[in-house]
Amino acid sequence: MVLLAVDTASPAGSLAVLKDDQLAGVISTASGEPYSSRLFRQLDFLLHELQVEISDFDVFVVNAGPGSFTGLRVGLAAIKGWAEVFSKPIVAVSGLEAVAAQAAGASRRGLIAPVLDAHRGQVYAALYRLDDSRLVVEEPEQVCTAQEFLARLASRREDEEVRFVSPCPAVLQPALDSWAAAPATAASTIEPATAVLAPIIGRLALDRAARGEFTDSLRLDANYVRRSDAELLWKEP
Repeated sequence: MVLLAVDTASPAGSLAVLKDDQLAGVISTASGEPYSSRLFRQLDFLLHELQVEISDFDVFVVNAGPGSFTGLRVGLAAIKGWAEVFSKPIVAVSGLEAVAAQAAGASRRGLIAPVLDAHRGQVYAALYRLDDSRLVVEEPEQVCTAQEFLARLASRREDEEVRFVSPCPAVLQPALDSWAAAPATAASTIEPATAVLAPIIGRLALDRAARGEFTDSLRLDANYVRRSDAELLWKEP
């Protein structure tokens, strides 16, 4: 199975080509250039290097969010177009799940809290339970301050270790330091993660494809989590 994985939701936008469970190639840049122009140029370069045609892919994979509004729209629009033109299925993967999947010791059980920078003093976060090497959602994806997220975890945890994972630990560490200093709360650290998510969402998609968990261009939608400014500022006439 040959997959093209696209992540335009995060600042380190990336593309990856996987052949079965082997990473054939990846390209990533942290650039101020709009995704709408660099995505296709970088894809052309990657396909040329690997001697692959876009029609050769069996599955198209995309980071469906949360993340940049503009980046998400560009990535999803591209994936929808390719899937429609070449009659190929789509697998959508959460960027937070891709961060959680990087927790050390993939065979361990326990709770994993992936965190991404949502800017504006907020984080994107969720809570997963690692069960038989599969990630199961315990707390849904949310946007809030780091302190609010930790307070929600404190209200539900029962002496069970929570492992924090993030490519941007600075957005969580100050709140985590205060949380760990609270009475009867064990100290916690943040495991590092890469922000280059395309190879990881590709590998997660392989498992879903094997289980037949596909979507298509009509049903694929972005998981923004945060409402847009237009929605927040909209007023009834």
